[in-house]
Amino acid sequence: MPSMAFSSVFSAPLHTLSQANKLNFTPNSVYPVTGSIVSSIKTNFGSSKSAFFQHGFSLPSSNLSGFLLKSSSFSTISARAATEKSIYDFTVKDIDRNDVSLSKFKGKILLIVNVASKCGLTTSNYKELSHIYEKYKTQGFEILAFPCNQFGGQEPGSNPEIKQFACTRFKAEFPIFDKVDVNGPNTAPVYQFLKSNAGGLLADLIKWNFEKFLVDKNGKVVQRYPPTTSPFQIEKDIQKLLAA
Repeated sequence: MPSMAFSSVFSAPLHTLSQANKLNFTPNSVYPVTGSIVSSIKTNFGSSKSAFFQHGFSLPSSNLSGFLLKSSSFSTISARAATEKSIYDFTVKDIDRNDVSLSKFKGKILLIVNVASKCGLTTSNYKELSHIYEKYKTQGFEILAFPCNQFGGQEPGSNPEIKQFACTRFKAEFPIFDKVDVNGPNTAPVYQFLKSNAGGLLADLIKWNFEKFLVDKNGKVVQRYPPTTSPFQIEKDIQKLLAA
């Protein structure tokens, strides 16, 4: 018996579909997509009067349109909510455990860094960060340093010890905040925001000490730098944002 045409199977009433299994309904007779088959599929699926739609497989066009509209609207709303959130929406604790609303930095360019006191990158980064801060702090630039002990246990000290180390040894004048987690289940909300907005190959992970995020005057992340990028290498990007 000859093979049943693809369009015939899908336009047949459901009670006859089981009979198709008794026929020579081979994959080779169905899967090659030719112009006639595509046309046939469009004809049979496209008609609301076709048997395929009359036997339980139809979705009213009005309902389908409404579903697509609602899905599209939901996606748009979610995207807009993510886009509208900024660094200014977060409150963090400073090194002395006082609450600080990051809205106090509105209109400024921010370089946000997870720091550590016993890392191979510590000396060069603290020196360069202090130099850049001194150079641009009066032009609307701030550095926000967040100590973190998640990488090799290289920030083991207490908050007072971290403060004394940074401010005495490196003369750091930029704000230093409470020690935080930047990865894992206890990630600080501000770092959840930074990572989700910056992306990258490892969007969900801070890779090591001294990873950096550059934030524009609107509180949006505009660039993310790996730990090996020195502060001096970021200076041109800072200058561009300050001039914008």
